[in-house]
Amino acid sequence: MRQLNKIYREQIVVSNIETVWKFFSDPRNLSKITPEYLNFRILTKDLPSEIFHGLIIEYKVSPFLNIDFHWITEITALKKNEYFIDEQRFGPYKFWHHLHTFEVVDENRVKIVDLVHYLLPLGIAGRLMNSVMIRRRLNHIFDYRAKVIANLFNQF
Repeated sequence: MRQLNKIYREQIVVSNIETVWKFFSDPRNLSKITPEYLNFRILTKDLPSEIFHGLIIEYKVSPFLNIDFHWITEITALKKNEYFIDEQRFGPYKFWHHLHTFEVVDENRVKIVDLVHYLLPLGIAGRLMNSVMIRRRLNHIFDYRAKVIANLFNQF
């Protein structure tokens, strides 16, 4: 039986919801919170400064062995200052669903939550790759993001 893999992360940043939303809803900022070793590149021309429902974004990323993967995601749901969902339409995963939520804690703090559900292709081989390398790599990416986000928002 196939089971979805899940990654859940949350962190509280010192900022207001408008500033946090402005940063996370600008797709150009994704490269700022992605480790350099992934060689992440946005291929979409004329990328808007704010995401919208139905936006398609095309990337290239090299998650392992410097092998380029073409990745296309779509913003499938969005409520300004609250949440958005990006889903893979084409790429390295069999299934990828990433819910980003933003919750006001008080006027100077916002809780950011990432909930990712994913499945790898290749059946048993994909499950083995997940347990040996993919899950660890994804956790490292989200650890990196948390540090960068903390540095960006928690400066006094």
